[in-house]
Amino acid sequence: MERIPTGYVGVVYNLSGGVTGEVYTQGFHLIPPTKKITEYSIGIEQSYLTSEDKGDSPDDESFTTPTADGKSLKVDLEFSYRFDPDTVTETFTKFKGQSGKDIKNTFIKPKMIAWTQEVTATYPVTDVFGDKRQKLNNALDTYLKEKFKPYGIVIDTVNFTNISTDEETQAAIQKKVNAQQELELARIKKETALVDAQKEKEVAQINAESVAIQTAAEASRYKALSDQITPQLVQKWEMEARKQHGWVTVQGANTVITE
Repeated sequence: MERIPTGYVGVVYNLSGGVTGEVYTQGFHLIPPTKKITEYSIGIEQSYLTSEDKGDSPDDESFTTPTADGKSLKVDLEFSYRFDPDTVTETFTKFKGQSGKDIKNTFIKPKMIAWTQEVTATYPVTDVFGDKRQKLNNALDTYLKEKFKPYGIVIDTVNFTNISTDEETQAAIQKKVNAQQELELARIKKETALVDAQKEKEVAQINAESVAIQTAAEASRYKALSDQITPQLVQKWEMEARKQHGWVTVQGANTVITE
């Protein structure tokens, strides 16, 4: 009697006939003496290559990796993987009957390091520590999935948990970052000044248009009033003034004005 744990499958190896393609799923199975079971995880397994005492990385398994400009990085990596249940018998054959745990230690982790180095070697150090860090991580994820696929190993996720470099390189990177930030700040100030100038121009134009409208309105109003003033209206006003203030007569020079 043998139990296959949850999340695992067991590849059957017949001592008299080799690999038959028979795979046991989770649960208890009666196993004849002539058969041997090798287990592989088809559920997600988390693994680490780190300097910390973490998960399956009790020792310092961090590693160095190159960049496109010849710099050296020290990285910590975490990844999750599983074995493809559809091709697990082929995996068993390729790795000569090694268990899933042995394959992880003798193949997956070493290849994870080697293939990571191939990816980082295409990126300059400033990109690794700059705004292209996520692009690097995505490229690594895609690359590793393709590289492990022919072996029946599925990489679900892979992430850099820490990346560091020597102090001299770090100082140079920081200097470049500061220069880029100053350049960006200058660009923002310039764009802000242009926007402010455009706003002032638009406000001035609006004010000028408003004044022109008011002037035109005043002129139109005065014209309308002017058009209403006729000789008959003036005569009427004179008559009303005379009626209100009396008639004024001038009787020659040095004469008295009487009403």
